[in-house]
Amino acid sequence: MMGNLKPLEIVLIIAVVLLLFGAKKLPDMARSLGKSARILKSEAKAMKKDDEPATPTDAAAADQAAQQAAAARTIQASPGDVTSSRPVSEAKPTTQS
Repeated sequence: MMGNLKPLEIVLIIAVVLLLFGAKKLPDMARSLGKSARILKSEAKAMKKDDEPATPTDAAAADQAAQQAAAARTIQASPGDVTSSRPVSEAKPTTQS
């Protein structure tokens, strides 16, 4: 489908997007899309690391592996944006009375 678009049609689509959202909102939208892509990528890497079997041979290696796992579970923000980085919390079981 995308291979069948002619240059005039692409320019028309870009013009419609500019008219709908405005030139001021497009950089913010692109920035938030980039952040979402980074978060998705880091979560996918964390899930792959969770699936790999860890076989540390001694207690020091086990402690180091635990620290690396904790660091890998933190979503990293873009450089200079420290307010949006947050740790990923594990689901905690709830008790009902």
